[in-house]
Amino acid sequence: MSDPRQLGLTLDHRPSLTGHDFLVSEGNREAVLWLDRWPDWPASALVVHGPPGCGKSHLVAVFLARSGGRAMTVDELAEAAIHEVVEAASAVAVDDADGVAGADREAALMHLYNACAERGRRLLLTGRDRPGRWGIRLPDLESRLNAAMAAAIGPPDDVLIRAVMVKLFADRQLAVDADVVEYAAARMERSFDTARRLVAAVDDEALRRQGRITVPLVRDVLAGLEAN
Repeated sequence: MSDPRQLGLTLDHRPSLTGHDFLVSEGNREAVLWLDRWPDWPASALVVHGPPGCGKSHLVAVFLARSGGRAMTVDELAEAAIHEVVEAASAVAVDDADGVAGADREAALMHLYNACAERGRRLLLTGRDRPGRWGIRLPDLESRLNAAMAAAIGPPDDVLIRAVMVKLFADRQLAVDADVVEYAAARMERSFDTARRLVAAVDDEALRRQGRITVPLVRDVLAGLEAN
């Protein structure tokens, strides 16, 4: 089975509630360092933003594992008893918070932000872009979000995507040579979602063929994924 060390992969990692480690690289290091500092943040809220598939949701799970906090969705905001949530939680995280635009949701997020600040709780928000691009129409909320700490996550770099693939194969107890990982990483879209789909498809195809995972097999799977 491929070993990350064979590929020169010595990435740091953080455990998450999902049972899977979050691998740390240059593209996500700033966000991870802020989460490592919890609850010693200079502001009540941290906004982590980056493109789809860069690991934001996974990072939320890391934060919840570290803080013992409460996860909320945008849809839950307008329905929840915010003060009770904040009173009972050590921290709160709202994934995909950039979908908050709308009167009821914006008012609820404003309420959550203020309640966290009043009680000394920390609030983690994620989105694809900085809050200034979320289409917020409530001026006070827009002002608070724009003043919050922000950390960008970039798409996974070559080192990180190879490490993720090694881990995904290992999680399935699949024996994969380093040249297979190198071949796939050089030709696939650089996102965690693509890595997961590719590894699952390779596993299925290897099972169908009743053979080892090789570069030709991965080449065929990649071609199939591109065709779809």
